[in-house]
Amino acid sequence: MTRKTTARDVAAAAGVSASTVDRVLNGRGGVDPDKERRVVEWARKLKLDRALDQRMARTLRIAALIQPPQNPFHAAIQAALEAANRVYADLNMQFRVFHFDPNRPKRTAGMIADLSGAHDGLIACCPHSEEIAAALRRFGERGPVMTLATDIRDSGRLTYIGPDNRKAGRVAGDLMGRFLRPEGGDVIMIAGLLSMIGHEEREAGFRSVLRERYPECRVLEVLESHEQSERAGDLVFDALRRNPGVRGIYNASAGARTVVDAMRAIGRQNEIVFITHELTDDRRVLLRDGLIDAIIDQNPEFEVRTAIEAMARHFGRIEAATISTVTPIHIHMIENC
Repeated sequence: MTRKTTARDVAAAAGVSASTVDRVLNGRGGVDPDKERRVVEWARKLKLDRALDQRMARTLRIAALIQPPQNPFHAAIQAALEAANRVYADLNMQFRVFHFDPNRPKRTAGMIADLSGAHDGLIACCPHSEEIAAALRRFGERGPVMTLATDIRDSGRLTYIGPDNRKAGRVAGDLMGRFLRPEGGDVIMIAGLLSMIGHEEREAGFRSVLRERYPECRVLEVLESHEQSERAGDLVFDALRRNPGVRGIYNASAGARTVVDAMRAIGRQNEIVFITHELTDDRRVLLRDGLIDAIIDQNPEFEVRTAIEAMARHFGRIEAATISTVTPIHIHMIENC
């Protein structure tokens, strides 16, 4: 007859004391998160019945650092995180949203330092800066850090979750080249912030595919909107007045509506190829009206779900398994919007 697994077996496998196993399995708290993760992981592996479906007694507090919801992409992230508190209630993980100004990296670094004392983990969708990277490394000394949608160099993060932004930029470049061929023409790009690694990578991918396959298409200039929708429209209006021969616009950030308004003000809304990102409700309308030619969507809800599951796996709250943290992108045009 097979011997039944005991708490002592779990303790030996997890490398902790029997009393630690007892505290975890009976929900009394006071256990280091890494030890708690190992206990639950081994309890499941060894099929200790009472650990398989238990709801963790200690609430894990996970901070999420994103831009204010005026940015539609970050609004979608916030909505997905708020929904996760209900959908993933059985994991006893509380997701708390904090907003930062993407143009004030030192203040953002200070926010990260303030969050570290009261949170077990952090999901960050931030620009890269030395101050932010250093603050994330310090946070990572006590809890996991995951970067979302855009990576941060030298941050010590556990993992990056989001699309391959270089590939997304290449997709945008390929679409632009196909729309403008055979004669090609001048193109302008709007980046939110080039200190956003994701935007830097999109620019690099966009330029590379034009250089490789569509040399008749030229990137005239790359403008930074600082993640401000109104500024994106103003930049496009000024650029089109200076360069009346522009034939394409690639907007890698916020401001699709104001870009369309700028093209209308110049009277060229039906002459310029416009490619952007994120299939929000208002961009869907612009796509159906023929004012946007293509949208590259990265599905922020799926990204958030992937981040939550990766965080839960790290803490041993769901079965450990290999998952891809590089999330897909999808192309939307007038016929499939």
